[in-house]
Amino acid sequence: MAKHGKKYLEARAKIDPAINYAPDEAVRLVRETASTKFDSTVEVHLRMGVDPRHADQQIRGVVLMPSGTGKEVRILVFAEGDAARAAEEAGADFVGSDELVNKIQAGWTDFDMAIATPSMMKKVGRLGRVLGPRGLMPSPKAGTIVEEDDLGRVISEARQGRVEFKIDKTANLHMPIGKASFTQEQLLANMIAAMDAVVRAKPTGAKGIYIKRVTMTSTMGPGIRVDANQAAALKVA
Repeated sequence: MAKHGKKYLEARAKIDPAINYAPDEAVRLVRETASTKFDSTVEVHLRMGVDPRHADQQIRGVVLMPSGTGKEVRILVFAEGDAARAAEEAGADFVGSDELVNKIQAGWTDFDMAIATPSMMKKVGRLGRVLGPRGLMPSPKAGTIVEEDDLGRVISEARQGRVEFKIDKTANLHMPIGKASFTQEQLLANMIAAMDAVVRAKPTGAKGIYIKRVTMTSTMGPGIRVDANQAAALKVA
């Protein structure tokens, strides 16, 4: 069994594992129990009542965090001609075509988000084995295959706090909702946006209890159980 340090044990002592906390109380506790020297990332982890082996029970979507994520996002855009110029003007970090494809095939993946115009997907498709496992492959469902006219908007949203979520093989969802340095109001606003987006993404094949368990935690911090019914009822005003 892993041994925990003094700070972790002190933080864990502030949490009752038998209690499912209200969302606002969970936010207060996650800020109070974040004890790393760096600015911890706050995440929500959801245990979903679906079977991801079935196509009609997949959960995937995008949410724009109103308070941002506190993370600097390096954006790569596969584009040519006017679309490439539009991406550069919108502030993408890396823009290109064959040269980027070749660079990635050689092992480079020093970026956080990849966007592509539809015409580029014939070339980008060759990168599926590299980008797919890393969650970086542009796709329509993630909203990262983008027409030239929409490049500016999508790049701007990515800077503001655009977060993609997707159920994993064990029926769990994981989402960052900000930093421990955020205010109570900022983290709660992001939590509301995240939960609202997950509820809206409920697949047609979902039966019974949709959200079984919600846990909030900071980097290297203790998990805080959140009342799943209250969390699922959160709605963006």
